[in-house]
Amino acid sequence: MQVEIDDFFKPLKFKPLPVGIDYSKAEYYIQGASAFARAVHQCVYVIDYYKRGFIYVSDNPLFLCGETPADVLKMGYQFYQKHVPPADLNMLLQINEAGFDFYYNLPPFERLKYSISYDFHLIQPAKRHILVNHKLTPLALDNEQNIWLALCVVTHSAATKAGNINITKMGSNKLFEYNRISKKWDAQKKIKLSNQEKEILTLTIQGFTMGEIAKKLKIVEVTVKFHKKNIFKKLKVNNITEAVASATNCNLFE
Repeated sequence: MQVEIDDFFKPLKFKPLPVGIDYSKAEYYIQGASAFARAVHQCVYVIDYYKRGFIYVSDNPLFLCGETPADVLKMGYQFYQKHVPPADLNMLLQINEAGFDFYYNLPPFERLKYSISYDFHLIQPAKRHILVNHKLTPLALDNEQNIWLALCVVTHSAATKAGNINITKMGSNKLFEYNRISKKWDAQKKIKLSNQEKEILTLTIQGFTMGEIAKKLKIVEVTVKFHKKNIFKKLKVNNITEAVASATNCNLFE
């Protein structure tokens, strides 16, 4: 079906131009998002659901798809229409509706604690498609506990296909996977890495070899190999790059 921009905002439960919103606060969130983007060198942008568009876009070519940050900022949700394949765009609309439905069933005091993650394709210059992971976290709520601003982080996906839709709760082992066929959120037990597995994964990210990791942790190298294999099995990945991406996306370093 043809996806229109307004379709993404149908689940919202507030008027497009609410009265009494202090927009001076938004600048602090923009500054924070900008500092975060510079520190981690990731693609970051901020959605403003009142303005039905973006209020910040970082300068990172992965997300920009050949556009400038100013262009993407001006385009807002039209960016998706231009740079997301039709099948994935329809999926994004379904995720949007399911995500808001999940959100509005949460107690108001819980609504800043949840993040949604999913994978979709972006059309890069020369029509090349790349699979990215997109994580959205509510950043600020209005006086009625509706989402006002949301922080979005885009990274290369460790998956092999679009989808992989899940919601996690900060500081919790709660994980909800969305089934696009049944259109339901299925509660799952969050994958848990042992402290030693986290240490090994962290040291690997820092560039240490298996031999160096073994010395640091005072274990034999074969034990490091065993733990790495176990990490791959738990995360259902084939290499360390996929393992790091998967563990990060699922907040397994908490």
